[in-house]
Amino acid sequence: MTKSELISSLAKSMNCTKKDAAAVIDATFAVIQETLVNSEKVYVTGFGTFEIRERGEKTCTNPKTKVKMVCPPCKSPTFKAGRNLKREINK
Repeated sequence: MTKSELISSLAKSMNCTKKDAAAVIDATFAVIQETLVNSEKVYVTGFGTFEIRERGEKTCTNPKTKVKMVCPPCKSPTFKAGRNLKREINK
């Protein structure tokens, strides 16, 4: 599902315009992004958790040149599905 399909689906289920649905989705994503940038978790009860995890330094190989290099540590956003979401998926 693309973002535009999500907007259309939300507009249909809420009986509102696509413009209003897009505003809601954009605001939701902005709040999630801002919270993650501040290194805080976002808990959506029954759905899941968005959080930032730190990856350590590791040795990588460039597949083109076969040269080994060190990849520096970085932060990566992750999503962990909640119990209710897992249950619905596995029905």
